[in-house]
Amino acid sequence: MWVFSTAGCRWLGAAGALAVTLGGWAAGALPVRGGAGLWERHGGAVTTAGTLLGYLGLTLLVLAWWQYGRGLRAGARDRVGVTLACWAAPLLVAPPLHSADVYSYLAQGAMVLEGHDVYGAGPSVLRPGELGFDAAASVGGHWTDTPAPYGPFFLVLAQAVVKLTGGAVLPGVLGMRLIALLALLLIVRAVRGLAPERHREGAVWLAALNPLLLLHVLGGLHNDGLMAGLLLAGLLCAVRARRWAVGGVLAGALIGLAATIKSPAALGLLFAGIVLARRRGPAAGLLPGAVAVGVAAGASVLAGTGFGWLRTQSVAGTIHTALSLTSDLGLGLGLLVSGEPEPVKGAVQKLGLLAAGAVVAAVAWRAWKGRLDPVLGLGVSLLALVALSPMVQPWYVLWGTCAVAAVAWNGRLGQLLAVVCAGLAYETAPSGHTPWYGFLAGGAVVAAGLWWSRREPWRADAPEHGTGDPVVLPAQTAGDRDQDRSARLAGRGPGAD
Repeated sequence: MWVFSTAGCRWLGAAGALAVTLGGWAAGALPVRGGAGLWERHGGAVTTAGTLLGYLGLTLLVLAWWQYGRGLRAGARDRVGVTLACWAAPLLVAPPLHSADVYSYLAQGAMVLEGHDVYGAGPSVLRPGELGFDAAASVGGHWTDTPAPYGPFFLVLAQAVVKLTGGAVLPGVLGMRLIALLALLLIVRAVRGLAPERHREGAVWLAALNPLLLLHVLGGLHNDGLMAGLLLAGLLCAVRARRWAVGGVLAGALIGLAATIKSPAALGLLFAGIVLARRRGPAAGLLPGAVAVGVAAGASVLAGTGFGWLRTQSVAGTIHTALSLTSDLGLGLGLLVSGEPEPVKGAVQKLGLLAAGAVVAAVAWRAWKGRLDPVLGLGVSLLALVALSPMVQPWYVLWGTCAVAAVAWNGRLGQLLAVVCAGLAYETAPSGHTPWYGFLAGGAVVAAGLWWSRREPWRADAPEHGTGDPVVLPAQTAGDRDQDRSARLAGRGPGAD
C-alpha cells in the first residue's frame, strides 16, 4: 500500500504533526496570562476535543515513524531531511505542548535581568510590573518556588529572549522555539557526522524524527535538545578532527557549554577523552576536561549568575516522578519498614546513583580497551544514569538515544529504544499533566512494540541503502562490517589524524 511507503509515511506523519498542533491550540500547555488572544485556555468540550485530537495526531505520527524506520531498515533510501521538515513545520507555530517548562525558562531569564538570585529562589519572587511576571503565572506545581537547576549558558539564552521580547509571553515562547529548532538542526548535523555514511538516514530517523524528541524539544521546548546537540557536536569534534589538539579544544568547549545547560552532559568529557587518549596517549585525554572547566568557569562569571548552579543540581531530585525506579522502590520500602519513608527513599536513591556510576565505569573501561565504540559507550552510560536517577522525565531518555542512534540505530538496542520512546511519548497529556490514561496508553504501545520486536528482531548487519520504496537488498559483507567496526572502535573517521 502507498501509505506504507516512505512517501506515504512522510505525509501520514505530517498529518499527525498537524493534528498535534491543532489539538494543542485547544488543549496545550496554554499560558494563564499573555496569550495575546491566540493562546487562550478553554474549558469543557473544547479542551477534551483538543486532547483527543492531540493523541490521535500523536498516534498517526508514531505509526508513520515506526513504518518509516522499517522501510529504512529494509533498504529504502529517502530524503530524510524533507520528511523531518514536513513533520517539524506544524509544530513551529504550536503553543507549548506536553510541558509548561518554557514558562520557567522565561521567568528565570527575567529573574536574572531583574536582579533576583535565580539559584536562591523560584519564579514566585517576580512581582507585577517586572519582566517575566506573566510567564511566572503559568509555572506549575513545585517549580514555582524551586531555584533554577540549569547552568549559566542556558540562562544567558533565556535572558536574551526575554530582553528581546520585552517579557511578553507569546513572543518569548516563539523565541525559545527558535533555539529549539537550532538544537534540532545541531542534533541532525552531529548524528549524521558520527554515523557511517550508509546509515545516516537511519541514525537521523531514531534521533531527530523520533516523535518523543519532536514532541518535547520542538513542541515542549525542553532545553535537553540543546544539551544533546552540543554534547554530540563536541564528541563529533573529538572523533573526526584531523588534529587531535584542535579536536580536544573544540570538544571541551562544546561539551562544557552543554554541561552549563544540564550537568549530565559532563559525561561526554569522559568519552571524548577516551577517543583522544586512544589516539595520542593518556595525557591527550585530559584536554577536553581542562577546556570544559575553563568554559564553565568563564560562563559562570560572564553570565553574572555566579557558581550557584553547582549547588542546585540536586533540586530536581526532591520532586518525585513515577518514572524513577529508585524513587518508587525507595518510597515503597520506606512505607513498609517505617512511618517515615523519606530516609529510606533517600538511601535507595543514593544506591541507584552509585550503581549508575559503576555502570559508567565499566562501560568506559570497555571503551578504553577498544571493546566498545566510545559513542555507543556514551549513549549506554547516559541511559543507565537516567534509569537509576532520583528523578526521571520521559524526554530524559533522549540523551542516550541520540548517541546510540549515531552508531547502533539498526541493532537490538536501537529497536528497543524506538519502542521505549514511542511509549513514553504518550505519558504526558498536551496540557503537560501526567494523567493515568497516559500511562495506560504508553504501556499498550510498549507492549505492542515488544511484540513487534520479537517477530521482527533487528540486528546490526542492516542492508545497505538502495533507492526507491522499501525493498530487501543484499546484506553488507563481513569485510565491510569489520572495517566499519574497527574505525569506530579506534574513534577515527574519514580524515582523522
